[in-house]
Amino acid sequence: MLEPTHHADVIIVGAGAAGLSAALQLTGAGVSTLVLEAAPDVGGRMATEQVDGFRLDRIGQLLSTSYPELRRTPGLDALELRPFSPGVLVYNEGRLQRSWEPRTTLRTGPPTGRSARGAFTAARALASAPRVRSRTARTPLGGPLDQARLGAAFTRLAATPVDRVLARPELPALDALLSRGLPNRTVETFLRPLLSALLCDPGLTTSSHCADLALRGYARGRLCVPAGGAQTLPRLLASALPPGTVRTGVKAVDISTTSVRTAGHGEFTCRGVVLATGARQAAELLPGLRMPDFHPVTVLHHTAPHAPLAEPALILDADRSGPVAHTAVLSEVDPSRAPAGRPLITSVVLGPPPPQAEVRAHLARLYGTSTTGWDLLAVHHDPEAVPTMPAPHDLRRPVRLLSGLYACGDHRDTSTVQGALFSGRRAARAVLRDLGVQAVGVEEGALVAA
Repeated sequence: MLEPTHHADVIIVGAGAAGLSAALQLTGAGVSTLVLEAAPDVGGRMATEQVDGFRLDRIGQLLSTSYPELRRTPGLDALELRPFSPGVLVYNEGRLQRSWEPRTTLRTGPPTGRSARGAFTAARALASAPRVRSRTARTPLGGPLDQARLGAAFTRLAATPVDRVLARPELPALDALLSRGLPNRTVETFLRPLLSALLCDPGLTTSSHCADLALRGYARGRLCVPAGGAQTLPRLLASALPPGTVRTGVKAVDISTTSVRTAGHGEFTCRGVVLATGARQAAELLPGLRMPDFHPVTVLHHTAPHAPLAEPALILDADRSGPVAHTAVLSEVDPSRAPAGRPLITSVVLGPPPPQAEVRAHLARLYGTSTTGWDLLAVHHDPEAVPTMPAPHDLRRPVRLLSGLYACGDHRDTSTVQGALFSGRRAARAVLRDLGVQAVGVEEGALVAA
């Protein structure tokens, strides 16, 4: 007979946000579950490296306090979200200008149960977020009329139900923006750089449905990062699972509906397998599974003698005058990511690593200060950082491939943390349905892929 440690009702391959989300739903329904992760730690692309007391994310993907799954997912009740200042700073015509700011944070539902603490923690952080205005950022972006039109458009979008957003004609995001009568200045100096940051897609070829959902989330909440680094989120999910559920350092090499064969750890038997790896690894384990294209992302981390901006603000470059798409003094947003007195400047390039001289020159323009004394802490490049979502894009790609075999991840929904968590929930529900287990607390819900 097989050892009990080599058998479970369900085996999940991959301990990223999607796989851990699915595991929490399954264990919560009383289904024995094992999560196998090839890496030495959980998190997948949501990894955080520690260097000289700094906590450096490998992918600079932004979260939003409006993501419903941050409240709905068990285990995230202790997650602290560190918000950026309301709105963003836009580098336009050679100077920083302040964009339209969301005036109200709308909730998609009241916090309940275990998720209440995390929601209230985020609310307190929002209320106390410093709003020190930089001397270089006094000029508002656009005139009063442009600001009023943009504010009205965001207010309408924030209040629009998701199903009505998705009923709009689907086009590439840039084409959709230009077809809606918005001033070209508003599109090019604010919406384009904002969506580039949210979607990691500088060409805005992403489906307008996905772009509208991203803008809706921006209007309903605040851009934010997890306190302590991106990996805090998957580690909280893993710690909420029963002891022994997650096995790191176990690489799956072959899967079927009833077993997973590993490299050096034998065979694990089960009644169903959930494939929760990245898109490429999923296609390697399951030939024939469609693999999307990807947006490459490079994240650069610097420290400096002094913080170049005394504000937790996100800076976007509308002039596209250099390789950096957006940057922030991340230690102003989340002080726990840097040692006391040493600022952390994190910058994102939507492409391969550029020459360091170009990066330094661009950051000097964006922050209005010399970068000669800045030290480079790390450069992280991922050529497959974010799956593309061109129009037409299926926001609910099937998670049930066949009875006993399932797939989840950001490549099955939207290419966001919200999409990964939600796909894990959908996969768990499909498993429970096939096993004949009542899905208590794993509700169908509405489409909430923001």
